[in-house]
Amino acid sequence: MRSDVTKKGVERAPHRALLFGTGLRKKDFSKPFIGVATSFSDLIPGHVGMRDLERWIERGISVGGGLPFFFGIPGVCDGIAMGHQGMHYSLPTRELIADAVESVVMAHAFDGLVLLTNCDKITPGMLMAAARLDIPCIVVTAGPMLSGRYKMKKLSLVRDTFEAIGRFKKGEIDEIELENLTIEACPGAGSCQGMYTANTMSCLTEVMGMSLPGCATALAVSAKKKRIAQESGEKIMELVRKNITSRMIMEEENFRNAIRADMALSGSTNTALHLTAIAHEAGIKLPLSLFDEISRQTPQLTSLRPGGDYFMEDLDDAGGIPGLMQSLLTKLENGLTVSGEKVKELAKRGVIYSREIIHSLEEPVFPEGGIAVLFGTLAPDGAVVKQAAVSDKAKRFKGTAMVFDSEEKAMEAILKNQIKKGDVVVIRYEGPQGGPGMREMLLPTSTLVGMGLGEEVALVTDGRFSGGTRGPCIGHISPEAAAGGPIALVEDNDEIVIDIPARKLDLNLMPGELEERGRLWQVPEPKIKTGYLKRYARLVGSASTGAIFR
Repeated sequence: MRSDVTKKGVERAPHRALLFGTGLRKKDFSKPFIGVATSFSDLIPGHVGMRDLERWIERGISVGGGLPFFFGIPGVCDGIAMGHQGMHYSLPTRELIADAVESVVMAHAFDGLVLLTNCDKITPGMLMAAARLDIPCIVVTAGPMLSGRYKMKKLSLVRDTFEAIGRFKKGEIDEIELENLTIEACPGAGSCQGMYTANTMSCLTEVMGMSLPGCATALAVSAKKKRIAQESGEKIMELVRKNITSRMIMEEENFRNAIRADMALSGSTNTALHLTAIAHEAGIKLPLSLFDEISRQTPQLTSLRPGGDYFMEDLDDAGGIPGLMQSLLTKLENGLTVSGEKVKELAKRGVIYSREIIHSLEEPVFPEGGIAVLFGTLAPDGAVVKQAAVSDKAKRFKGTAMVFDSEEKAMEAILKNQIKKGDVVVIRYEGPQGGPGMREMLLPTSTLVGMGLGEEVALVTDGRFSGGTRGPCIGHISPEAAAGGPIALVEDNDEIVIDIPARKLDLNLMPGELEERGRLWQVPEPKIKTGYLKRYARLVGSASTGAIFR
């Protein structure tokens, strides 16, 4: 066992003494040592229910003959961090999480690892660590939140709080209505109710084979989730005995399967960052162009919020990810999964209970996948849009630029009603390096939608978007402004052309104008000059390659 280096031999007497100090018995030293990285937190709704799941994971490991050791991993709630300086830290925590898991596992030489996670950057950070460590690993995602209820209507966080701000500013609802929506939108533990980043990553983790069938959509409050948690604890012992390591599962074919599922689900645009970064840790290159190639080949098969009206609880009722995989069967590759079965075996057993929620390849929601990758003079290295959340009317958009060098400045103009029909709001110096931290722009986009401008105004940024964003919103523009990309050279009233079907994003200027502006451009002063974010800005790479550390 890997853990023998900490517990066997005369020279390990001091090590055993310390382990005895934790309460271990002599006979425990013959058991595999299993680390459980738990991201329990009182701060994050998606994680507040993890104390209960920890017990079930512990029970499974013990039943399987292992010895569980729990250790804590930090997390940030994107929704709470959004719109202020806290969002600078959200994406950077992904690297901290990966490093923290690696450090504890390597320092204590665990034989296997269970990763208890749920929300936006925590799940990809955990998966990056699993790929880096290449030991037996299994992921337990804590599950989606139930929909809220108000006046017999089902509610979700994004549409009924973020977008409600715009409706309030427009005068459609009063302050009492806004407060009631605020109280009722999030009724308890779990990740936000639509196909936003957290739930997208949970679904892709299951498709990739790193969590057990049904795990992604089993609700946080359900007994089903508890059973999956215990089964995962038992399963890690089987993986340890057979020495099935994470990279044996996280192979290129399973990454391609994850991208296909992402397109069929119309998942969050953040997956272009996270899957690329996870694959990098596994020694696999996923170019941004691959996402678009698979999108053109894979129809959208579900219509969950934000682009549609269904919730994660509906997807679970309709058959969950096994049902989706059944629909995608002919397009899936046959990689290994932590269940011990191959992908196609699981897909064949998938059952679909509602074709309104999980469509067939023959009768899709949309003939292409949910995400598109655009290139052009404004984004030479690419940009990403959730095309499934853009109306047909807005998929081709030509407008004049309104340029802002931060999210706060853009938000101030939006709330002062300074944005008008036909504008393209440009928010720059919000990329991985320039932000620093590549903040999400859900607040401005959802406010515009709530104000009735969702189809009349476009937004482009070198920052990123929440999985809850909808409308003609283009993110991840690369190179970013802080690296001297063309977005740094845009001026007010420039014409910007967005053509999602043609995959184009262009800045219309006279020949030579862009080059002339580039000669005058100067590297800006960093926004944050101390602490972790100073180091992060110095180390982080382009969004087009996953915003990984150089």
